Amino acid sequence: MTVTPSRLGAHAPLARRGLEGAAPIAGDADAAFGQRTPRAVPGYASNVADAGGPLLAIDGVSLEYRSRERIVRATHDVSFDVYGSDRFVLLGPSGCGKSTLLKAIAGFIEPVGGTIALDGQRVRGPGPDRVVVFQEFDQLPPWKTVVENVAFPLRVARKLPRAEAKARALHYLDKVGLAPFADAYPHTLSGGMKQRVAIARALAMQPRVLLMDEPFAALDALTRRKMQEELLRLWDDERFTLLFVTHSIEEALVVGNRILLLSAHPGRVRAELNSHAWSHASLDDEGFRANVARIHGLLFETEMNAEANAEANREEKINAEAHA
Repeated sequence: MTVTPSRLGAHAPLARRGLEGAAPIAGDADAAFGQRTPRAVPGYASNVADAGGPLLAIDGVSLEYRSRERIVRATHDVSFDVYGSDRFVLLGPSGCGKSTLLKAIAGFIEPVGGTIALDGQRVRGPGPDRVVVFQEFDQLPPWKTVVENVAFPLRVARKLPRAEAKARALHYLDKVGLAPFADAYPHTLSGGMKQRVAIARALAMQPRVLLMDEPFAALDALTRRKMQEELLRLWDDERFTLLFVTHSIEEALVVGNRILLLSAHPGRVRAELNSHAWSHASLDDEGFRANVARIHGLLFETEMNAEANAEANREEKINAEAHA
């Protein structure tokens, strides 16, 4: 696991402080940031970014939303780059704004500060170049069959003829192992099968970036592990660009080759890591567990220090008032 201090913006000192003096951990990847050369895949060749710049650039993005009582800042001054064929993971505790950030990248939310650019063009709304897979199982229209669910966006957004859309839909259903269920309706499928349909629908669109918002969080542990393995198999076949949101450190290490750590609310960049070495076979390895502990420390050490300082300040104030 290699730390990449670039693009940490105003919070680079904070991220570096968490790593100063840290000894290398067994299993650290030797592959350097930005030096992969993924093979070209039909339909995805355009996803491989030129050496001159990233595919997706997030620059100083701050996001807010309105609650019943007030305006809440979800993220503050977040910066990172995603390159072609990256498996880039946004990792942070619940409420850190990672899902809000994903929605902004999808074009559903406009930042109050900073910019989001895809291929050098500022993102100003949703588009077929970014497709989202959510964690909810009800994201498939129940009145459409499985193949119709996958083909429909191709006809509407990509303007493909009916026969071509169906052929592509069947191709991607076969890739996720659901070709025999092409004529089934969503209510007859398990949760894991519904998520496979959602992934097939997204990949069939051949987006520039596939966005996944905790897609396996609602699944049981065994199904979640199987879905992670299937996602990695699909990536190995297609080499699409993936931006994946999770609050699980283990999932981040297995799914991602690059990981951005976000602090607790409001989300700020804590560190950016490279992670190429791990799989489900590594879960019990000493090196893997050491990396989990290291990331946990990066995520929560500052919060614990802040709480301790706040408590010390309260006690100091009480003592001062008692002696006044």
